[in-house]
Amino acid sequence: MRKSNLFLVLGFISIFFSCEEEKGASQDQPLESFRAEVAATPVRTATVQKKTFDYLINASGKIEAVDQIMVVAERSGYLDELSVKEGDYVEKGKTLAQMDQTESQIKLEKARIALKNAMITYQSEAFNFPTILNDSTDLRKQEIEEYLMVKSGQYAAEIELKEAEIDLEKTIINAPTSGRIADLKTKRGSMVNAGDELFEIINTNQLELKVKVLESDINLISVGQKAEIFPVGGAAEGITGTVKSINPKVDENGLVQVGILIGETKGLLPGMNARAIIRAPQNNSIVVPKEALVYRSQRPVVFTIEKDESKWNYVEVGKDNGKEVEILSGIEPGMTVITSNNLQLAHQAPVQIIKD
Repeated sequence: MRKSNLFLVLGFISIFFSCEEEKGASQDQPLESFRAEVAATPVRTATVQKKTFDYLINASGKIEAVDQIMVVAERSGYLDELSVKEGDYVEKGKTLAQMDQTESQIKLEKARIALKNAMITYQSEAFNFPTILNDSTDLRKQEIEEYLMVKSGQYAAEIELKEAEIDLEKTIINAPTSGRIADLKTKRGSMVNAGDELFEIINTNQLELKVKVLESDINLISVGQKAEIFPVGGAAEGITGTVKSINPKVDENGLVQVGILIGETKGLLPGMNARAIIRAPQNNSIVVPKEALVYRSQRPVVFTIEKDESKWNYVEVGKDNGKEVEILSGIEPGMTVITSNNLQLAHQAPVQIIKD
């Protein structure tokens, strides 16, 4: 009985030591042997470049005519003639409408008669100064003539005649610029008052897009800078534009108005909505494809390759143009970065570069 117990104890001891030996052997296996068992992740790569980086400023707004004038009535009266309708093209200086001239013509005739009477009075008064007007120095003669002009009323009559002529001119409405008639607000025979809006003249051959740009981006924009314009519902290809003006004031929303002159106006009309992309080149920037950038714990990370393994690099990100990202720190030009299969990639994971 004792011998059987002894054999049983010896058996347990031998089993225990054999397990310990196997465990120790497994712990002594190098880490590289486990990596060799993990399949390499296929990845595409790109080279970190230092170059000019096109930062894209996106903004939306409405198309307006560069030359757009509202024509208003300069005096009250009935509109006797109106020779245009909406959409008509007119040349600068063309007569477009005429108001009733009866009152203006009477006023003009009265002013002419008043001037004739004043001139007669002047000549009559001048007989009292024959010697001075004929023999005096130029200065003394000028003083007497001015005195007689005032006393006779000739000065006042000349001013009244000029006013009557201007009043008659205001009854004729000419085109202040060339363009098309828009927003016609009256019709022939209507009574209009001074200051009433009659219609608008729009030159559709010169259009500009007015957009609002963030104040943080305005220092990257200058007059003459190129832009691409995409009308809403228009073609996929952009229309070339040029920055024409920059408002020197920031509005209450932190935005600055920028005017972009449109190069090709065919098919465009004032009031259309459009989007602009203004290119702001940044010199000597470290740039990677946007696909190379991932976020871990809300921090930007770029994976590079060293000895067929991925390397985790925290980076500081600059501007983004939708295709490329500016890197301020964390990687250097010439490095190889991973641009695919990097969302779940780990540090020092084996990778295999895909050859396109």
